[in-house]
Amino acid sequence: MADFDACVIGSGPAGFAAAMRLWDFGQRVCLVERSRLGGVGIHNGALSSKTLWELSCDYRGAQRRDRGYVANDLHVSFEAVMQVVEQATDARVGHMQRQLRALAEPSEHHPGSITLVEGTARFLDPHTLAVEGPDAGDRRRITADHFIIATGSHPRSLPEVAVDGRRIITSDHIGRLDRFPRSLVVLGAGVVGCEFATIFANFGQTKVYLIDRAERILPFEDPDVSRVCSTNLEHKGVTIHHRAKLVSMQAAGDEVEYTIEHHTGGRETIRVDKALVSIGRLPSTAGLGLESIGVELGPQGHVLVEDTRTNLLHIHAVGDVTLDVALVSVGEIEGRHAAELIVGHASEPLCYDNLSTIMFLDPEVAAIGLNEQQAQKQRIPYRVASYHYSLVSRPIAMRATDGFVKLLTTDDEELRILGMRALGVHSSTMLEAISLMIQHSRSARDLAELLHPHPAVTEGLQDCVRMLMGSSIYKPQVFQNELRLSRIGYGDGGEPDGG
Repeated sequence: MADFDACVIGSGPAGFAAAMRLWDFGQRVCLVERSRLGGVGIHNGALSSKTLWELSCDYRGAQRRDRGYVANDLHVSFEAVMQVVEQATDARVGHMQRQLRALAEPSEHHPGSITLVEGTARFLDPHTLAVEGPDAGDRRRITADHFIIATGSHPRSLPEVAVDGRRIITSDHIGRLDRFPRSLVVLGAGVVGCEFATIFANFGQTKVYLIDRAERILPFEDPDVSRVCSTNLEHKGVTIHHRAKLVSMQAAGDEVEYTIEHHTGGRETIRVDKALVSIGRLPSTAGLGLESIGVELGPQGHVLVEDTRTNLLHIHAVGDVTLDVALVSVGEIEGRHAAELIVGHASEPLCYDNLSTIMFLDPEVAAIGLNEQQAQKQRIPYRVASYHYSLVSRPIAMRATDGFVKLLTTDDEELRILGMRALGVHSSTMLEAISLMIQHSRSARDLAELLHPHPAVTEGLQDCVRMLMGSSIYKPQVFQNELRLSRIGYGDGGEPDGG
């Protein structure tokens, strides 16, 4: 008999969710964690960085001069800010520890249990782990009937750029800084790079440079989304090196020197206090011994799965380690799904059609389903309505009208929702309704006459739907700069055309 019914390797959001769902079914669970409980998702990822973003937005807001009051003598300390971030992560870890203590032993009412084991795991055979504990000589063997690999990911680096954790850093090193850098270059203009550029620019203590090799930041999003975020970064004083190629980056004394080549061919060399490398993440599978037991890996070391199952059906992989969708919410859902598969409770495979995300930029960006460039790449005819925040009461009241909501539907009378992009204050509050409607293939018409609270940003979404139906309160014929209503089809050459 195995020591445990199931063993989960990694206590990040995906692994913790998997362990808790296994407990629901009365399983004897082992949860192995080699570092800090909660993993990157809490300590160097979503929770810590978003806490930092919220604090930066508070500070930026306190500096405004258009709200009827002026705050004088504002002071900000990086050390003090990071203490607040630590309070947030400690609170979350405390919740996890409390639950693990409570569920450590089976009770007369529930047979499930969760045993936390600290150490680095390595497969000895398909059903056995060797775990090296934090103390010398602390070794143990663990056997289980099923395994869930949830070891997450780590920042990707470049062989020609030496990350030293002091001058040239990754997101893992942000908490180790002792002060706000005087100047910072961010290599990589994806979501994470743009988020950190926003954070440091908001605090106003750092001159920020952003190296973007594409024509625009956030190239996976539509140009209207990218344009607003780019313009706002530049208004904060961020210098964006558009269409720039990194030639070199190295430590130069206590500073960092980097050289870029512009698309015109000219080169520019700049010295900064720090450099943040943010060019994606790689799965953390090294040392697990997966190859030795026959688990198939992809070219970047990620675990290959089908509906969370590896080629060894009793071993599952969830979250970032599959190199699929690196989102906490997705990792948690995958972890729960893997647990349900193990106990034979899941009946349908996972569906990602209503995948949603929040990008913590300026303004906040909420995204779900298809955007326009994705719909056009797939040659899907669609209708699109875009509604500017300047016509929505809640943003007007907040004096924060920079943004819009854009809704894509099928180009027929059914008006099934294909996707939404919303930029601005409270934009993420619109995701849940759209997610539910995409999941159930509902028509956008169902949103047209819902009773929304007032004032709320969801009223902009509602009038956006009404605009598609020709019954909006504000008319696109009048507000031609604020409202957009189009139908996109495809001509004989396959190019999109609209009207």
